Amino acid sequence: MTDTKRRVKLYALNADRQWDDRGTGHVTSCCVERLKGTALLVRAESDGSLLLESKIQQDTAYQKQQDTLIVWSEGDNFDLALSFQEKAGCDEVWEKICQVQGKDPSVEITQDIVEESEDERFDEMSDNVQPVELPACEMGRLEDISELVNSCLVSPARKDKLAAALESQHYIKKLLNLFHMCEDIENIEGLHHLYEIFKSIFLLNKNTLFDTMFADDTIFDVVGCLEYDPSLPQPKKHREYLRELAKFREAIPIKNQDLLAKIHQTYRVQYIQDIVLPTPTVFEDNLLSTLSSFIFFNKVEIVKLIEDDEKFLTDLFKLLMDDKTPDSKRRDLVLFLKEFCNFSQNLQPQDKDTFYKTLVSLGILPALEITLSIDDQKTKTASIDILTYIVEFSPSVVRDYTLQHANNTEEEQMLLNIVIEQMLRDRDPELGGAVQLMGVLRILLDPESMLASVNKSEKADFLNFFYKHSIQTLIAPLLENTTGEKPLREDYHTVQLLGLVLELLSFCVEHHTYHIKTCILNKDLLRRILVLMRSTHTFLVLGALRFMRKIIALKDEYYNRYIIKGNLFAPVVDAFLRNNGRYNLLDSAVLELFEFIKLEDIKSLCSHVVENYGKILEDVEYVQTFRTLKMRYDQHQDKLSKERERVSGSVGVAEAVVPSLLRTRYRREARAPDDEEEMWFNDDDELDDDAPLDAAQAHAHAHAHAHAHAHAHHALDAIGKIVEKKVCSSTENANGPSRVLLSTTAASKPTHTDVQVSSPRLLNKGLVDYDGDSDEEEEGGGGGGGGGGGSGEERDAKRPRLA
Repeated sequence: MTDTKRRVKLYALNADRQWDDRGTGHVTSCCVERLKGTALLVRAESDGSLLLESKIQQDTAYQKQQDTLIVWSEGDNFDLALSFQEKAGCDEVWEKICQVQGKDPSVEITQDIVEESEDERFDEMSDNVQPVELPACEMGRLEDISELVNSCLVSPARKDKLAAALESQHYIKKLLNLFHMCEDIENIEGLHHLYEIFKSIFLLNKNTLFDTMFADDTIFDVVGCLEYDPSLPQPKKHREYLRELAKFREAIPIKNQDLLAKIHQTYRVQYIQDIVLPTPTVFEDNLLSTLSSFIFFNKVEIVKLIEDDEKFLTDLFKLLMDDKTPDSKRRDLVLFLKEFCNFSQNLQPQDKDTFYKTLVSLGILPALEITLSIDDQKTKTASIDILTYIVEFSPSVVRDYTLQHANNTEEEQMLLNIVIEQMLRDRDPELGGAVQLMGVLRILLDPESMLASVNKSEKADFLNFFYKHSIQTLIAPLLENTTGEKPLREDYHTVQLLGLVLELLSFCVEHHTYHIKTCILNKDLLRRILVLMRSTHTFLVLGALRFMRKIIALKDEYYNRYIIKGNLFAPVVDAFLRNNGRYNLLDSAVLELFEFIKLEDIKSLCSHVVENYGKILEDVEYVQTFRTLKMRYDQHQDKLSKERERVSGSVGVAEAVVPSLLRTRYRREARAPDDEEEMWFNDDDELDDDAPLDAAQAHAHAHAHAHAHAHAHHALDAIGKIVEKKVCSSTENANGPSRVLLSTTAASKPTHTDVQVSSPRLLNKGLVDYDGDSDEEEEGGGGGGGGGGGSGEERDAKRPRLA
């Protein structure tokens, strides 16, 4: 019996007083020598790893709740809970705990919970705390009962004693009988006392008392007691609301009676916590934590029971997708699914992932394509909530679905386009649904949420899909409203909608560099958006300005040239001048835009602004932005003019330097010509003399020419690189880079017409037409020249003259 494994979920209470799922496994209770006692062990069912090893301490208070829960504390702030799949397993482990502690298994709690300080504990020990003696449950003693219950709230030990007394004497049901009597005779004073008594019982924070108060036969009487707040002139009508106004609609008949009872109980307890009881701020921290835990575990159990009933969910989605289902019935189905998804938020990530995979496999996304388009506000709102739950947890699920159905679905019927269309068609004056759908689109389009996807191409595929099939739907109202010089429609609903579109487009500019750039340039989108700068609604003007600011922040020259070519600063300057120097957000935003251009030294935009709007903006003196921008522009122009002067001056220097450089290069690499080169030069002389060739000579000439051509090509390439390097080096040393380039092509014998050398202005003479080089020759020693050797005259005779 001790080693019998039972399937459980292990929970731990976190710092936010929420239960975290630590995993699913099987629990055993056995003796552990290392711990010197009996311990509870939970091993994970997935890999057998140890999830929990907890020794059953003699003084630890274990609580049994709702037949399948065992809760206890380890340390001061570490609460644990085991949620059993079967009641029998819970009972067996509970018996073992009670056996170790020497308690009767029939109890719901094994120890009195003592949380007070050591001084308080000593005081109570010295006073020999006795069990609480409750007065007789009579109408005349209600005031005494109220005072006694309130007096016990100050001490944890007294609270435990009072809870034990209330439970052992079945005192709650006796009090509820008195409630009926007081209502029958309209004893208002007694009803006020009962309100105080039951409010204090809630503050005892005991699960065993909640089980009694929330039973089907008592919960409405408890709610009735809490209607008679002494601070109110008239009692509330909570029971009337729960019984008559709050109708439970079964979208599909629920045959599981345990599930049905759990749903009813959870709704009523949630109503008590949220509506009936006073706001938690009047109590001590976490004073109703057990009530929150009660609701939490109820919701988890409801989700599990529904998930396990495959037929129920299958029938639900079949009915939801059926064209013959009336809209009223479909609304109930969607509202049920919304509540179902809401309860699932209490699940841990692993269970939540399984939950949403189940819904997707059953067809939740194609169902939403239908329900989002229904012209019923409740259905549409609930559908948006469901889609938001799914996208917030796993946007990849929606992206994958969209891409899978891209080829076999018309554009207007695609889920992504339906979402955009419903956002643009939202009739709510405050655009609540549109704002929510814009948030959904933003999550779907966020590249950062695509990085962790299993599908590595998801980012590229989905963005390609969006900009091919959906972007035109998104910007359609923007283009329709900006065909003239001013926005065509300025009603509040339209401009609010355009504000949302601008916000989403600004997000795209910031995160989608290539795709949105192509869209903006091809559709001239920035020009159309800047038409909104003439709107009478300042927030829309700021939205258009923010969009342009996002573009300029990228410092992309494609965008900058587009802005300059289209003169797109004109609407911004116009809005700035119309603002007339008023100290407001628009003024600051425009100034910040130009300040950014100045600080980042975006030269193209700086020059464009100064050249086109400098005269207009120079009168703005309350900030230094435009004056500094003009100074930056002047400095840039001065620098450019100096560079032009250096470049033009460098040409003459290069003409004088290059020939000697060439000769120096040849002298530095002097070598004896090989036989083939000597033959080429000799043949050259013979050709110059027009001497006839016999067959042997012709063959030798052809062979030599092939090699010489390759050598000449290599030599001239080297010359080009050397000259370019030398010229650039010399001009850069003169504080300015040279823009003169040397370009050469391979040269052969001058008699061949297919060989050309292109020479720029730098080398407007032949490379070997040296003028005034005698000094260089003398410095070189007269002999040992480069290339073919010999004197300058001999080189002129043997080397081809390059045009």
